[in-house]
Amino acid sequence: MISRELKAASSKPMILSILNKGESYGYEIIQKIEQLSGGEWEWSEAMLYPVLHRLDADGLIQSRWAILENRRKRKYYSLTPKGKEALQVEKQRWMKVHNALVRLWGPSPQLSFE
Repeated sequence: MISRELKAASSKPMILSILNKGESYGYEIIQKIEQLSGGEWEWSEAMLYPVLHRLDADGLIQSRWAILENRRKRKYYSLTPKGKEALQVEKQRWMKVHNALVRLWGPSPQLSFE
């Protein structure tokens, strides 16, 4: 299971990356994260929505309400141009971390339970 701290640290690049592929709504974002992680990352609405609100306040994403066929409302989120720029910065930062860990552990690290 992924630690809470790692989930928090990776939430911004994860959400920006998902929205870079197209508009999405909260539950769908949660499902995509769970699918991408092979079930290792379990996010709740309580974890997701504060991040979405912060990204919206920072101008990295925008939202719109849509009325579904059953007359329920759903809020959709999409990336702004500023969000696309922020995603590129996040990618560079995370690749630096990744590359440093690969240098430490090698390209195929083995788990050791010694």
